Amino acid sequence: MSFDNIRLEKGMYGTGRSFTQTLESLDPSDNYKGTELEGLDAYERKLKRFNIKPTGADSSVLGKFFQTSNAAVLFPEYVSRAVRYGMDEASFLPDIVATVTNIDSMDYRVMDLNMTKDNATMNVISEGEVLANADFTVSDRTIRLKKRGRMITTSYDVLRFQRLDVVSIALKRIGAYLAQSLMADAIDVLINGDGGNNAAKSIALSTSAYTYAELIDFWTAFAPYELNTILASPTVTSYLLKMEEFRDAAAGLNFHGTGKLITPFGANLIRTSHITNPETMIGLDKNCALEMVKVGDIETDYGKLVDRQLDQIAITAITGFAKILPDSVKITHTDGFNTGDGGSGDYPTE
Repeated sequence: MSFDNIRLEKGMYGTGRSFTQTLESLDPSDNYKGTELEGLDAYERKLKRFNIKPTGADSSVLGKFFQTSNAAVLFPEYVSRAVRYGMDEASFLPDIVATVTNIDSMDYRVMDLNMTKDNATMNVISEGEVLANADFTVSDRTIRLKKRGRMITTSYDVLRFQRLDVVSIALKRIGAYLAQSLMADAIDVLINGDGGNNAAKSIALSTSAYTYAELIDFWTAFAPYELNTILASPTVTSYLLKMEEFRDAAAGLNFHGTGKLITPFGANLIRTSHITNPETMIGLDKNCALEMVKVGDIETDYGKLVDRQLDQIAITAITGFAKILPDSVKITHTDGFNTGDGGSGDYPTE
Protein backbone atom coordinates (compact mmCIF):
# COMPACT_ATOMS: atom_id res chain seq x y z
CA MET A 1 0.00 0.00 0.00
CA SER A 2 1.13 3.57 -0.67
CA PHE A 3 -0.53 4.97 2.46
CA ASP A 4 2.71 6.23 4.04
CA ASN A 5 4.77 6.78 0.90
CA ILE A 6 2.93 9.33 -1.24
CA ARG A 7 4.71 12.64 -1.54
CA LEU A 8 2.28 15.52 -1.11
CA GLU A 9 2.88 18.80 -2.94
CA LYS A 10 1.07 22.01 -3.88
CA GLY A 11 0.86 20.87 -7.49
CA MET A 12 -1.91 18.47 -6.49
CA TYR A 13 -4.24 21.49 -6.36
CA GLY A 14 -5.45 23.36 -9.41
CA THR A 15 -5.23 20.35 -11.72
CA GLY A 16 -8.86 20.38 -12.88
CA ARG A 17 -9.63 17.68 -10.33
CA SER A 18 -10.24 18.07 -6.63
CA PHE A 19 -7.38 17.41 -4.24
CA THR A 20 -9.16 14.31 -2.94
CA GLN A 21 -9.66 12.98 -6.47
CA THR A 22 -5.95 13.40 -7.13
CA LEU A 23 -5.12 11.53 -3.92
CA GLU A 24 -7.60 8.77 -4.77
CA SER A 25 -5.93 8.22 -8.14
CA LEU A 26 -2.63 7.65 -6.33
CA ASP A 27 -4.03 5.78 -3.35
CA PRO A 28 -7.40 4.13 -4.24
CA SER A 29 -9.80 3.43 -1.40
CA ASP A 30 -10.55 0.00 -2.90
CA ASN A 31 -7.12 -1.11 -1.69
CA TYR A 32 -8.26 -0.80 1.92
CA LYS A 33 -11.33 -3.03 1.89
CA GLY A 34 -11.29 -5.35 4.86
CA THR A 35 -8.75 -3.24 6.76
CA GLU A 36 -9.13 -0.81 9.66
CA LEU A 37 -8.90 2.05 7.14
CA GLU A 38 -11.95 0.93 5.16
CA GLY A 39 -14.54 3.70 5.01
CA LEU A 40 -11.98 6.51 4.94
CA ASP A 41 -11.25 8.39 1.73
CA ALA A 42 -7.71 9.15 0.59
CA TYR A 43 -7.63 12.53 2.34
CA GLU A 44 -8.87 11.12 5.65
CA ARG A 45 -6.20 8.44 5.47
CA LYS A 46 -3.54 11.15 5.09
CA LEU A 47 -4.85 12.89 8.20
CA LYS A 48 -4.47 9.60 10.02
CA ARG A 49 -0.97 9.20 8.62
CA PHE A 50 0.10 12.48 10.27
CA ASN A 51 -2.02 11.89 13.38
CA ILE A 52 -4.16 14.97 12.73
CA LYS A 53 -7.57 14.78 14.43
CA PRO A 54 -9.93 17.37 12.90
CA THR A 55 -12.88 16.79 15.25
CA GLY A 56 -13.69 15.80 18.80
CA ALA A 57 -12.77 17.00 22.27
CA ASP A 58 -9.13 16.06 21.68
CA SER A 59 -8.91 17.53 18.19
CA SER A 60 -5.46 18.62 17.06
CA VAL A 61 -4.24 22.19 17.12
CA LEU A 62 -4.01 23.88 13.74
CA GLY A 63 -0.21 24.00 13.95
CA LYS A 64 -0.13 20.21 13.62
CA PHE A 65 -0.64 20.66 9.87
CA PHE A 66 2.66 22.52 9.63
CA GLN A 67 4.96 20.16 11.47
CA THR A 68 6.08 18.74 8.11
CA SER A 69 5.95 20.04 4.55
CA ASN A 70 3.86 17.03 3.51
CA ALA A 71 1.22 17.60 6.17
CA ALA A 72 1.01 21.31 5.29
CA VAL A 73 -0.30 20.35 1.84
CA LEU A 74 -3.40 18.89 3.55
CA PHE A 75 -4.40 22.21 5.12
CA PRO A 76 -6.17 23.86 2.13
CA GLU A 77 -8.38 20.79 1.76
CA TYR A 78 -9.24 20.98 5.46
CA VAL A 79 -10.39 24.60 4.97
CA SER A 80 -12.42 23.71 1.87
CA ARG A 81 -14.07 20.75 3.57
CA ALA A 82 -15.03 22.74 6.65
CA VAL A 83 -16.64 25.44 4.48
CA ARG A 84 -18.38 22.78 2.39
CA TYR A 85 -19.74 21.05 5.50
CA GLY A 86 -21.13 24.37 6.65
CA MET A 87 -22.83 24.85 3.31
CA ASP A 88 -24.34 21.38 3.40
CA GLU A 89 -25.69 21.84 6.92
CA ALA A 90 -27.31 25.20 6.17
CA SER A 91 -28.43 24.76 2.57
CA PHE A 92 -31.75 23.68 1.12
CA LEU A 93 -30.27 23.70 -2.38
CA PRO A 94 -30.33 19.87 -2.65
CA ASP A 95 -34.08 20.09 -2.02
CA ILE A 96 -34.72 22.41 -4.98
CA VAL A 97 -31.93 21.64 -7.50
CA ALA A 98 -32.58 18.88 -10.02
CA THR A 99 -29.02 18.59 -11.31
CA VAL A 100 -25.57 20.14 -10.87
CA THR A 101 -23.41 20.89 -13.92
CA ASN A 102 -19.67 21.53 -13.63
CA ILE A 103 -18.06 23.72 -16.30
CA ASP A 104 -14.71 25.47 -16.82
CA SER A 105 -16.01 28.82 -18.08
CA MET A 106 -17.80 31.87 -16.68
CA ASP A 107 -20.59 31.55 -19.28
CA TYR A 108 -22.99 28.69 -19.92
CA ARG A 109 -25.44 28.22 -22.77
CA VAL A 110 -28.67 26.65 -21.59
CA MET A 111 -30.52 23.84 -23.31
CA ASP A 112 -34.19 24.50 -24.13
CA LEU A 113 -36.46 21.52 -23.57
CA ASN A 114 -39.81 21.97 -25.28
CA MET A 115 -41.90 19.85 -22.90
CA THR A 116 -45.35 21.34 -22.28
CA LYS A 117 -48.87 20.22 -21.45
CA ASP A 118 -49.56 20.07 -25.19
CA ASN A 119 -46.97 17.33 -25.80
CA ALA A 120 -47.26 15.57 -22.44
CA THR A 121 -49.77 13.04 -23.77
CA MET A 122 -48.38 10.27 -25.94
CA ASN A 123 -51.19 9.67 -28.40
CA VAL A 124 -51.69 6.46 -30.34
CA ILE A 125 -49.89 6.71 -33.68
CA SER A 126 -51.50 5.30 -36.81
CA GLU A 127 -49.37 3.67 -39.47
CA GLY A 128 -47.59 6.33 -41.49
CA GLU A 129 -48.56 9.13 -39.10
CA VAL A 130 -45.88 11.65 -38.13
CA LEU A 131 -44.81 11.73 -34.48
CA ALA A 132 -45.35 14.95 -32.53
CA ASN A 133 -42.20 16.92 -31.74
CA ALA A 134 -40.56 17.63 -28.39
CA ASP A 135 -37.72 19.94 -29.37
CA PHE A 136 -34.41 19.90 -27.54
CA THR A 137 -32.29 22.86 -28.66
CA VAL A 138 -29.36 24.89 -27.39
CA SER A 139 -30.71 28.24 -26.28
CA ASP A 140 -29.41 31.64 -27.33
CA ARG A 141 -29.45 32.78 -23.72
CA THR A 142 -26.29 32.57 -21.66
CA ILE A 143 -26.15 32.12 -17.91
CA ARG A 144 -23.51 34.36 -16.40
CA LEU A 145 -22.06 32.83 -13.28
CA LYS A 146 -21.42 34.82 -10.11
CA LYS A 147 -18.36 34.66 -7.92
CA ARG A 148 -19.13 34.89 -4.22
CA GLY A 149 -16.90 34.51 -1.24
CA ARG A 150 -15.24 35.90 1.85
CA MET A 151 -11.76 37.10 2.77
CA ILE A 152 -10.43 35.83 6.11
CA THR A 153 -7.93 38.14 7.78
CA THR A 154 -5.78 36.50 10.45
CA SER A 155 -2.24 35.19 10.98
CA TYR A 156 -0.55 31.88 11.62
CA ASP A 157 0.44 32.97 15.12
CA VAL A 158 -3.19 33.65 15.97
CA LEU A 159 -4.36 30.23 14.78
CA ARG A 160 -1.49 27.84 15.42
CA PHE A 161 -2.59 26.85 18.94
CA GLN A 162 -6.34 26.85 18.20
CA ARG A 163 -8.10 23.50 18.22
CA LEU A 164 -9.34 22.43 14.81
CA ASP A 165 -12.82 21.91 16.25
CA VAL A 166 -13.03 25.62 17.05
CA VAL A 167 -11.55 26.73 13.72
CA SER A 168 -14.02 24.46 11.93
CA ILE A 169 -16.96 26.23 13.57
CA ALA A 170 -15.85 29.57 12.11
CA LEU A 171 -15.23 28.05 8.67
CA LYS A 172 -18.58 26.27 8.71
CA ARG A 173 -20.25 29.58 9.50
CA ILE A 174 -18.68 31.08 6.38
CA GLY A 175 -20.04 28.10 4.46
CA ALA A 176 -23.50 28.71 5.90
CA TYR A 177 -23.45 32.36 4.80
CA LEU A 178 -22.29 31.31 1.35
CA ALA A 179 -25.08 28.74 1.10
CA GLN A 180 -27.68 31.38 1.99
CA SER A 181 -26.37 33.68 -0.75
CA LEU A 182 -26.64 30.87 -3.30
CA MET A 183 -30.15 30.11 -2.06
CA ALA A 184 -31.11 33.74 -2.72
CA ASP A 185 -29.74 33.46 -6.28
CA ALA A 186 -31.68 30.24 -6.86
CA ILE A 187 -34.96 31.71 -5.62
CA ASP A 188 -34.51 34.80 -7.79
CA VAL A 189 -34.18 32.54 -10.86
CA LEU A 190 -37.20 30.47 -9.83
CA ILE A 191 -39.35 33.60 -9.61
CA ASN A 192 -37.91 35.91 -12.26
CA GLY A 193 -36.31 33.43 -14.65
CA ASP A 194 -32.75 33.17 -15.92
CA GLY A 195 -32.98 35.86 -18.59
CA GLY A 196 -34.83 33.76 -21.12
CA ASN A 197 -38.35 35.21 -20.70
CA ASN A 198 -39.21 32.31 -18.40
CA ALA A 199 -40.40 33.96 -15.20
CA ALA A 200 -42.66 31.79 -13.08
CA LYS A 201 -46.34 31.90 -13.98
CA SER A 202 -48.65 32.95 -11.18
CA ILE A 203 -51.72 30.97 -10.15
CA ALA A 204 -54.34 33.47 -9.02
CA LEU A 205 -56.17 32.89 -5.76
CA SER A 206 -59.95 33.09 -5.71
CA THR A 207 -59.87 34.58 -2.22
CA SER A 208 -57.76 37.26 -0.56
CA ALA A 209 -55.96 34.83 1.76
CA TYR A 210 -54.51 31.32 1.69
CA THR A 211 -56.91 28.52 2.50
CA TYR A 212 -56.45 24.79 2.30
CA ALA A 213 -58.81 24.71 -0.68
CA GLU A 214 -56.58 27.26 -2.42
CA LEU A 215 -53.53 25.10 -1.76
CA ILE A 216 -55.26 22.09 -3.30
CA ASP A 217 -56.07 24.15 -6.40
CA PHE A 218 -52.42 25.22 -6.55
CA TRP A 219 -51.35 21.58 -6.28
CA THR A 220 -53.68 20.42 -9.06
CA ALA A 221 -52.48 23.23 -11.38
CA PHE A 222 -49.10 21.53 -11.71
CA ALA A 223 -50.18 18.61 -13.90
CA PRO A 224 -48.39 17.01 -15.71
CA TYR A 225 -45.69 17.97 -13.20
CA GLU A 226 -45.72 17.10 -9.52
CA LEU A 227 -45.82 19.72 -6.79
CA ASN A 228 -43.31 18.17 -4.40
CA THR A 229 -41.60 21.28 -2.96
CA ILE A 230 -42.99 24.56 -1.63
CA LEU A 231 -40.85 27.57 -0.74
CA ALA A 232 -42.55 30.07 1.53
CA SER A 233 -41.63 33.20 3.42
CA PRO A 234 -41.67 33.03 7.24
CA THR A 235 -45.00 34.87 7.17
CA VAL A 236 -46.63 32.38 4.83
CA THR A 237 -45.03 29.40 6.60
CA SER A 238 -46.42 30.50 9.94
CA TYR A 239 -49.85 30.97 8.43
CA LEU A 240 -49.84 27.55 6.76
CA LEU A 241 -48.72 25.70 9.88
CA LYS A 242 -51.66 27.14 11.79
CA MET A 243 -54.12 25.51 9.38
CA GLU A 244 -55.94 22.57 10.89
CA GLU A 245 -54.98 20.38 7.94
CA PHE A 246 -51.27 20.86 8.70
CA ARG A 247 -51.60 19.47 12.22
CA ASP A 248 -52.09 15.81 11.32
CA ALA A 249 -50.07 13.28 13.30
CA ALA A 250 -47.73 12.18 10.50
CA ALA A 251 -46.69 15.73 9.61
CA GLY A 252 -46.22 16.56 13.28
CA LEU A 253 -44.04 13.52 13.95
CA ASN A 254 -41.87 14.27 10.93
CA PHE A 255 -41.42 17.89 11.98
CA HIS A 256 -40.53 17.04 15.58
CA GLY A 257 -38.22 14.22 14.50
CA THR A 258 -36.37 15.85 11.61
CA GLY A 259 -37.26 19.54 11.61
CA LYS A 260 -38.60 19.15 8.07
CA LEU A 261 -42.06 20.40 7.25
CA ILE A 262 -44.34 18.17 5.18
CA THR A 263 -47.65 19.35 3.75
CA PRO A 264 -50.75 17.16 3.95
CA PHE A 265 -50.46 16.45 0.20
CA GLY A 266 -46.84 15.31 0.51
CA ALA A 267 -44.86 18.34 -0.66
CA ASN A 268 -41.84 19.47 1.36
CA LEU A 269 -42.36 22.92 2.85
CA ILE A 270 -39.21 25.04 3.08
CA ARG A 271 -39.19 28.30 5.02
CA THR A 272 -36.92 30.95 3.53
CA SER A 273 -36.44 34.66 4.06
CA HIS A 274 -35.10 35.08 0.52
CA ILE A 275 -38.57 35.51 -0.97
CA THR A 276 -38.69 39.31 -1.04
CA ASN A 277 -42.48 39.49 -1.11
CA PRO A 278 -43.58 38.09 2.29
CA GLU A 279 -46.94 36.99 0.88
CA THR A 280 -45.55 34.89 -1.97
CA MET A 281 -45.30 31.11 -2.18
CA ILE A 282 -43.28 29.19 -4.78
CA GLY A 283 -44.19 25.68 -5.85
CA LEU A 284 -41.98 23.46 -7.98
CA ASP A 285 -41.28 19.98 -9.18
CA LYS A 286 -37.73 19.74 -7.84
CA ASN A 287 -36.94 16.87 -10.21
CA CYS A 288 -36.99 19.06 -13.31
CA ALA A 289 -37.14 22.74 -12.34
CA LEU A 290 -33.66 24.06 -11.64
CA GLU A 291 -30.10 23.45 -12.81
CA MET A 292 -27.15 24.59 -10.74
CA VAL A 293 -24.05 25.45 -12.79
CA LYS A 294 -20.68 25.85 -11.11
CA VAL A 295 -16.99 26.16 -11.84
CA GLY A 296 -15.22 23.59 -9.70
CA ASP A 297 -15.81 23.46 -5.97
CA ILE A 298 -14.94 25.73 -3.06
CA GLU A 299 -11.77 27.62 -3.99
CA THR A 300 -9.10 28.62 -1.47
CA ASP A 301 -5.70 30.27 -1.81
CA TYR A 302 -3.98 26.91 -1.54
CA GLY A 303 -0.51 28.34 -2.22
CA LYS A 304 -0.78 30.78 0.67
CA LEU A 305 -2.30 28.19 2.97
CA VAL A 306 0.45 25.66 2.39
CA ASP A 307 3.10 28.35 3.00
CA ARG A 308 1.41 29.59 6.22
CA GLN A 309 0.64 32.98 4.65
CA LEU A 310 -2.66 33.31 6.48
CA ASP A 311 -2.87 37.10 6.56
CA GLN A 312 -5.61 37.12 3.89
CA ILE A 313 -7.33 33.92 2.81
CA ALA A 314 -9.90 34.09 0.00
CA ILE A 315 -12.68 31.51 0.02
CA THR A 316 -14.85 31.65 -3.11
CA ALA A 317 -17.42 29.75 -5.15
CA ILE A 318 -18.52 30.42 -8.74
CA THR A 319 -22.11 29.41 -9.47
CA GLY A 320 -25.24 30.21 -11.44
CA PHE A 321 -28.73 28.81 -11.92
CA ALA A 322 -30.88 28.02 -14.95
CA LYS A 323 -34.43 26.85 -15.40
CA ILE A 324 -34.78 23.45 -17.04
CA LEU A 325 -38.53 23.14 -17.57
CA PRO A 326 -40.09 26.53 -16.73
CA ASP A 327 -43.65 25.19 -16.43
CA SER A 328 -42.57 23.06 -13.47
CA VAL A 329 -42.32 26.25 -11.36
CA LYS A 330 -45.34 28.34 -10.36
CA ILE A 331 -46.01 31.00 -7.77
CA THR A 332 -49.03 32.33 -5.96
CA HIS A 333 -49.47 35.23 -3.58
CA THR A 334 -52.07 36.92 -1.46
CA ASP A 335 -52.78 40.39 -0.13
CA GLY A 336 -54.47 38.96 2.93
CA PHE A 337 -51.73 39.33 5.54
CA ASN A 338 -51.48 43.13 5.55
CA THR A 339 -47.85 42.94 6.69
CA GLY A 340 -46.99 46.42 5.45
CA ASP A 341 -43.47 45.42 4.36
CA GLY A 342 -43.91 44.72 0.69
CA GLY A 343 -46.59 44.83 -1.96
CA SER A 344 -48.12 41.90 -3.77
CA GLY A 345 -45.72 42.34 -6.67
CA ASP A 346 -46.37 42.25 -10.40
CA TYR A 347 -46.23 38.71 -11.77
CA PRO A 348 -47.33 37.22 -15.10
CA THR A 349 -50.55 35.29 -14.61
CA GLU A 350 -51.64 32.00 -16.07
